[in-house]
Amino acid sequence: MEHTILICDDDPDIRSALEIYLRQEGYRVISGANGQDALNLLKEESVHLILLDVMMPKLDGLSAAVEIRKTSNVPILFLSAKSEETDRILGLNMGGDDYITKPFNPVELMARVRAALRRYARLGGLAQASVPEQGVYQTGGLMLDDTKKSVSVEGEEVSLTALEYNILKLLISNLDRVFSSTQIYEAVWDEPAFHVSKTVSVHIRHIREKIEINPKEPRYLKVIYGLGYKVVSHA
Repeated sequence: MEHTILICDDDPDIRSALEIYLRQEGYRVISGANGQDALNLLKEESVHLILLDVMMPKLDGLSAAVEIRKTSNVPILFLSAKSEETDRILGLNMGGDDYITKPFNPVELMARVRAALRRYARLGGLAQASVPEQGVYQTGGLMLDDTKKSVSVEGEEVSLTALEYNILKLLISNLDRVFSSTQIYEAVWDEPAFHVSKTVSVHIRHIREKIEINPKEPRYLKVIYGLGYKVVSHA
């Protein structure tokens, strides 16, 4: 299957370089120069991943991501010259799956693109030749049906991104087992973990906001301070 990747960056040289790297890997590439271009192209094209610059004229990448997340769980990889941890966390909070700083290493970038597409495929966002793993996991009113790639709470379906789904699947399929941030990152992101606790915690918070009645007093997804996270069993 040919995957389509949308590049959105106001620097034509960066767009050109990214197009070369991606096409060498066999991807179909479309591109835009600002966030509004990205929104327009998503209405016209079936896109499997977005490389989205943060600072752009007309509509910046963060604002565009917020709009995209209203209707789509397509993986978003932010590209930015800002390398502070607070900038990374802001990007994740705005709906990004990953945050890559400029100048980037092309080999690392391609590895992250492939990993993001694999995660999206596990969620069922991409057609797959293989049969997905079977399994329905439930605790109390929380259910994850891996045959349908769906999550529901008290019968009401909730929408998760690929990363959120895979984190929850890891935890709910191992009820009451505590996973550290490093263990979660390496299992879900499929790459070595370095200083990732805040990255994982951002996604955990997003999951809680979607599955818990009161995220500040969670019933299902618990933090075990100093150790990690777990989904607890309920009758």
